Formats: sequence, structure tokens, C-alpha cells
Amino acid sequence: MSREDDTGNEDDDWFERALRRSGGPDEEPDDPERDHASVDSLEETFGGEAGDGVDESGARTDEPADGAGEDETPFGDDFATAFRNAPAPGGASGGVPGGSEGGFEEDSFESVIPRVDIGISGLDGMIQEGVPERSLMVSIGSAGTGKTTFGLQFIYHGLQRGESAVFITLEESYERIIQSADDKGWEFSKYEEKGQLAVVDLDPIEMANSLRSIRSELPDLIQEFGASRLVLDSVSLLEMMYDQPSKRRSEVFNFTRSLKDAGVTTMLTSEADQSTPYVSRHGIVEYLSDAVFVLQYVRGDDFRETRLAIEIQKIRDANHSRETKPYELTNEGISVYQQANIF
Repeated sequence: MSREDDTGNEDDDWFERALRRSGGPDEEPDDPERDHASVDSLEETFGGEAGDGVDESGARTDEPADGAGEDETPFGDDFATAFRNAPAPGGASGGVPGGSEGGFEEDSFESVIPRVDIGISGLDGMIQEGVPERSLMVSIGSAGTGKTTFGLQFIYHGLQRGESAVFITLEESYERIIQSADDKGWEFSKYEEKGQLAVVDLDPIEMANSLRSIRSELPDLIQEFGASRLVLDSVSLLEMMYDQPSKRRSEVFNFTRSLKDAGVTTMLTSEADQSTPYVSRHGIVEYLSDAVFVLQYVRGDDFRETRLAIEIQKIRDANHSRETKPYELTNEGISVYQQANIF
């Protein structure tokens, strides 16, 4: 394992070495010269065409409304009157907008933004028209809530639609990921042989030490492979590599920004904080993400039954349910019961 030298250069080719270590179908004998291969040499390994990028910063700016004078006030009479007369989201005026069984307005939510489905039964029904393409999403949950399955199912849905995808695991081995997906009937091994899927297992320490190289190379690698979906399981292990909170924040921010620059729809998984299921372990990724899904255990008042429940904490530029819904984690994946109550 190599590290940065004093000049900031790096001599490791992390992605290619990880793939060789994963034992994919095109595995070749170790060659010392390959450790110094350029990014261009990976085209022969992955093939595919470059995807479209996004704008340079990917940042959103909110400009204040024009024409708001110093003496103007939004509530000329009182708050209650202004609230009653305020237009509802659907265009009607007056009152609190009513909810539907799915937990959001059923009025059409028209948008020119291309959108994708997660691929999880019931959950997609809680998101009107889907998640915007190239979003950075995170699923937060404690151990056993199905975060890895969530990511696998997201990838599988894209593969079924003819998309290419990359699954990067910091927790499990390459063999474990392929076997887990194959056992569910998702045939990751077949998609990998077709060149439609790349599964990469990385040591979190190696990734932290090579993060600058990974940040600079990953967008090009994603585009060269033609991937439209990517999963990183789990970002918590990467965060744990940094002792200083400021360093942790800056590294995770820069890494997530590189994924947005790549123009790929990304799903991160993150461990929940030990004290609350609604916050990630280090409280960073939910603020950097465009969409947050919370997976948690819920216990009844009598403590006699424990169920799994999912909540959509936020999705930028999308209308979605605010309700907490039960789900099952089986050998066929995750199924969310959109019309059911938890207890």
C-alpha cells in the first residue's frame, strides 16, 4: 500500500489493484508495472463510453426575491389571516393543504428534471415521479436494518433497465457482495461478465490514504465505464479514518462533490448515531446529500414486537411522503408497505 509523497503525488493505481484483488472475470497475474499504470489503461479493463458531466460546481444558489422593499411585510394583518389566504401548492387558496393516503399531494408534480426510481417496491410509490437523476442519496440505519441490501437493490434496478453500475464496498468482500446478490436472484455475476457491473472492494484505510487520487480519478473512471448508478457501502468507515472533525468534514465534502461532478446517481450507506436513528454517526452526510432515507427499528408500547420502518427525511426537488412506513427484509430484498401502518 502506498501513500502520498512529499510533493503530493501518488504512485498507486487504487482502482485497478482493487479489481485485481476482487478476482473479477478478467483477472490477470500481478505485474509490478501495472501499479504505475495511468488512468487511460483502465479503458481496456472496463470499456464503455464516457457519460455526460455536470456543471463545474454543482452548487445551488437561492437568490432573494426582487422588489421586496424595506417597508413591506408579508403579513399585513396577522399571521392567521395571511396563512388562510396563502395559495396552496396546487394553486388553490386558503388553509392547510390536505394529505393523501401516500402522505403527499396527488396533484401532478411536473418537472423537466430527469428522474429515476430506487427500485424498491412501495418506496418508489412514496416518491412522486422519482428521485432527480444525479442525486446524491444516503440510507442511514443501525446494524441489521438492510442498508447494504438497499444499495444492492438500487443497483439491480438499474441493471435491469440496461444501465451500467459500480458498487464500492468498504465493509464486505467482493465475493460476499456477488454471492449475496446472486442468492437473491439478482445475478450480479452475470451482469459483471457482460461488462455492465463493476464490484470493487477497498480497504477503508487504503481508501483514506489514497483519497486525493480517488477523488481525481473516480469521475473519469465512472464516465469511461458508462455507469449511471453508484453505491458506496459504507461512508461511515471512511469517516472513521479521520480523528479531527474538520478534516473529516472537508474530506467527505470533497469526495461527495467529486461524485456529483461525475454525473452519476449515487447511494451512500451510513451507520446511524448510537443515540438516535435519525442522524448519521458523524452527522455530516445528511447535510451533503440530496436525499436521505432513514431505516430503523420501531418497538410497540408493550415492547412485545419489533418492526422495521422507513422514513424519507428529505428529497430535494421532489414531492414525497412524510410518513413512516413498515418494511420487510427478506431473501428477495426490501419491500415497503406503503398503505400499512407500523402498528
